[in-house]
Amino acid sequence: MRENKKLKLVLCWHMHQPEYRDLQTNEYKLPWTYLHVIKDYVDMAAHLEATPKAKAVVNFAPILLEQIDDYAQQLRGFLRNKTALKDPLLRALATAEISQDANARLELIKSCKKANQERQVDRYENFARLIKIADELSATDCAMNYVSPQFVVDIVVWYHLAWMGETVLLSNKSIQALIKKGSNYSEKDRTELLTIISDLLSQILNRYKVLAQNGQIELSVTPYAHPIVPLMLDINSTHEAMPDAPLPQLTNYPGGKERTLWHLKKGVETFTHFFGFTPRGCWPSEGAVSTDALKVISEFGFDWAATGGSVLHNSLNSTNTHGISVHHPFKANETNIACFFRDDGLSDLIGFEYSKWHGDDAVTNLIGHLENIAGDGNNEVVSIIMDGENAWEHFPNNGYHFLSTLYERLSDHPNIELTTFSNCLDEGVEVKPLENLVAGSWVYGTFSTWIGDGDKNRGWDMLGDAKKCFDKVMATGKLKEELRHKADIQLAVCEGSDWFWWFGDYNPSGAVSDFEKQFRLNLTNLYSLLGEQAPTYLDHSFTEGSGAPAMGGAMRPGTEN
Repeated sequence: MRENKKLKLVLCWHMHQPEYRDLQTNEYKLPWTYLHVIKDYVDMAAHLEATPKAKAVVNFAPILLEQIDDYAQQLRGFLRNKTALKDPLLRALATAEISQDANARLELIKSCKKANQERQVDRYENFARLIKIADELSATDCAMNYVSPQFVVDIVVWYHLAWMGETVLLSNKSIQALIKKGSNYSEKDRTELLTIISDLLSQILNRYKVLAQNGQIELSVTPYAHPIVPLMLDINSTHEAMPDAPLPQLTNYPGGKERTLWHLKKGVETFTHFFGFTPRGCWPSEGAVSTDALKVISEFGFDWAATGGSVLHNSLNSTNTHGISVHHPFKANETNIACFFRDDGLSDLIGFEYSKWHGDDAVTNLIGHLENIAGDGNNEVVSIIMDGENAWEHFPNNGYHFLSTLYERLSDHPNIELTTFSNCLDEGVEVKPLENLVAGSWVYGTFSTWIGDGDKNRGWDMLGDAKKCFDKVMATGKLKEELRHKADIQLAVCEGSDWFWWFGDYNPSGAVSDFEKQFRLNLTNLYSLLGEQAPTYLDHSFTEGSGAPAMGGAMRPGTEN
């Protein structure tokens, strides 16, 4: 270890959910935004608040910020004035009367089964019992006709209790009392639970804002609706890392540069609206970069971007350059922005392995790896970058013991310094030159998660059809300003990365179905706003899943096994 010079470590947590609303009705089709707030985003803030010497980078997708704010407003409106809730699960928690329709009850109960069996369901004896009964009922025709309203109420209440963050479970006496009660939840109980959820949603963004104001975290941003920027700019950039990948019939996304600029501008505006300042860093959606993408991102004045370590390895291999560490920022030729590269091995240990370990042992193992890196003497910045929400449901107690121990031990480590990407640049960390950047993402260093598969390519062709229609209608000037704005937002939602992530038979059937339905709905809504007839193919499913990927498919490792 170099004397008096600590190894810099950046923990970068990416918070991201796509747009789950039907923007024509504002009805939420999936509940993951508010559930991840009450479980993960509150815990991630609380761990940092509990360890003032800790530092991290926290990235928010702008479209997630808007949904968090919308949920907060909805719940405040309901609690004050009984205005309608636009999320079916929250509505079920709030309503005094349970639907008598057997199919509606069945769908609601199925929704309440979408939780980690080991960590969220089996942890609570009462909830596990309800889920077991629900499984038996779901397998029996007409059984829902005989289910009592109280059974439905209790399973909905328990579902929300099971999704509570560990820091909430440990500190909130009302939540503890509801768990202890176990069953026969009253309207008063449900209102109390809704009030707690409302408070968590209303306070969460300000908690991160305060952490940023105190210099404890750096907040960064992605393009507005989380599009894969390199593919927007040039679909053929796929071939830089996957030369033989089949591509869509769409040869280039129409107006991709203009749409990329739109997403970046809207993203920065949204971020600034919620946090009150302009971010210095951009985590490109899914860490997807190319030379052209970094050029466009740097036009917005960002000081840094980041991506996967496999991108750097592919880039170095392309010029037969070897022996260079991933633990430095680099600046690619023809670009004007520092790019940090994820340590895929360490990041994936947290994402895919440490949930099986005792928390203390996992932290000791991680610090051992970091000490070895520090001892080498040729490394300056280790970047651990990962999903800030989906990993923790696989850990005991939502990762509480692992995360609290991690922050405590790293904050006091004599040879490791928790820091941020901007702090690294401000302190003069060397930014090395990179002769050639091979386009790719943090998943395998390629774009294979979003393109190159028959179903994913079909999705791109459907999006391309809609964009051509959008351009044709916009060129006529017939849409009034309000409709033009709505069409812009709706198109942006269609351009998001998540729909393509889930297309493909290697994914779980339920998730594929949920996301491909939402994608088709988004496209249909766009045609409606444009005053055009939607293609009939949008009435039919075009992809199905039958796989069982690690961690349910919501996360992927940085390197392909």
